[in-house]
Amino acid sequence: CSSDPLAGRPSTWFTWHQHMVRPGTRVLDLACGSGRHSLAVARLGCRVTAVDRDAERLAAGRQEAERQHLDITWLRHDLETPLPSMEPFDLVLIFNYLDRARLPDVLARLAPGGWLIMETFLEAQRRLGWGPQRDEHLLAPGELPRLIAPLTVIHGREALEPLPGERWRAVTSIVARKGPVRAP
Repeated sequence: CSSDPLAGRPSTWFTWHQHMVRPGTRVLDLACGSGRHSLAVARLGCRVTAVDRDAERLAAGRQEAERQHLDITWLRHDLETPLPSMEPFDLVLIFNYLDRARLPDVLARLAPGGWLIMETFLEAQRRLGWGPQRDEHLLAPGELPRLIAPLTVIHGREALEPLPGERWRAVTSIVARKGPVRAP
C-alpha cells in the first residue's frame, strides 16, 4: 500500500543487524506480508520461508522474488493456528506482528544457537494516529524481553523512530539468541 510508510524497505532495525546474516542461513519470516525482509535476506543468500495469511500480499512478494530471481518458499498460513511442522531455523524474523499466545511455538522453531530479530509496536503507538490500537497488538515498556525468555537478549531498544512522510512510530526491538552466547 503506497500510504504505508513501512512498505517496501526493510526495517532500520533489520538493516542495522543484517551483518549477522550469512549465506545459507535458514530463515523464517513470520507475518511476512509482501516480503520486504524475506527479499532482503534472500538477496544475502539465505534459504527463506516466508509465512503470512494474506494471499494477495504473498502473491506480490512471490512476483517480486521472481523478478529478482530469488528463491523463497512462500507459505500461506493463518497465524492464529499452530505452525505446520518445519525444520528448525537459524534465524526467525518478526516485524510489526504480535501474538503473545503463539510466541512460544515460534521460539521453538529456532535451532540451538539460532537468532531472533523482532520488532513491533509499543503502547505509545496509540498516540501517533496510525498503526495498531488494540492491547493485544501493542507491548508495554519492558515486556518484550520477558516474552522471549529464555532466549538471551543481545541488543534491544524501545524507541520513537521517524519514518518517511513526517510520521513516527513507537517500537520495541530485540536481537536474541537461543542458548549461550560466547565472546568472539
